[in-house]
Amino acid sequence: MFIYLEDTLITDPKLLYEKSYEIRRHNMKTIVKAKLGHTGGDLSVTDILTTLYFGVLNVDPSNPTDPERDRLILSKGHCSGAFYTILAYRGFFPVEMLDTYEQALSPLNGHPSNTKLPGIEASTGPLGHGLPFGVGTAIAAKMDKSPRRVFVITGDGELQEGSNWEAAMSAAHHKLDNLTVIIDRNGLQQGDYTEATNRLEPLADKWRAFGWEVVEVDGHDHAALLDLFQRVPLQKGKPTCVLAHTHKGQGVSFVKDQVGWHHRVMTQEELAQALVELGEVQA
Repeated sequence: MFIYLEDTLITDPKLLYEKSYEIRRHNMKTIVKAKLGHTGGDLSVTDILTTLYFGVLNVDPSNPTDPERDRLILSKGHCSGAFYTILAYRGFFPVEMLDTYEQALSPLNGHPSNTKLPGIEASTGPLGHGLPFGVGTAIAAKMDKSPRRVFVITGDGELQEGSNWEAAMSAAHHKLDNLTVIIDRNGLQQGDYTEATNRLEPLADKWRAFGWEVVEVDGHDHAALLDLFQRVPLQKGKPTCVLAHTHKGQGVSFVKDQVGWHHRVMTQEELAQALVELGEVQA
């Protein structure tokens, strides 16, 4: 069984870009094979996950329970396809296991479970749970006087869950500068645009009002993401909120910014076109 070994973090944004598109290609093949998955959201969050796992996080796949590791919590757990592909390429489990995605009894469930695979810090799926979990994790790090950092990735539609705002208020109260929330701000959710469903804007102002340091970034710009994630916390005594502006379906023209691709699966013909657009070299 083939396990990737990435001993050093990547500091070249061009290499992170190439890695992210390699992961996109494998991810799309995995979804089509399984006939299940969340195509649009997976493509949206891939650059953020790639930059964190290959360029920033202090994690060791050979020692996934190291107490001093950084923590990454994927609150938008329905984007498990991208997450599993990242973890496999980072070396947490054999790449061949991706072929079992969403199959009966496979540890690669539709939503990630921290009892099934190494590298998963929290079982997620019901939206609005990741940030509260992250707040508790960050408080524990403070109590341990540990330098470990906590990163939570949420969807933007997920912010309609009130639990996020309770957690945001608590994080600011406890001055959790070791906590960073990254909002995958692609403007879409299942069925419609976020602003048509339950308006979020002015989103940055809302997080500032809750006591967070807020920065906005292009969520597909690996250089900008790498620079930003390497610098957090941005202000002592304040948690950081990153509004990462993304496109649902990034990299595939007929999926990009299309509401209907929340959990639609490509046909074989569509996959062939997508792989060309994602840079797969044709024989």
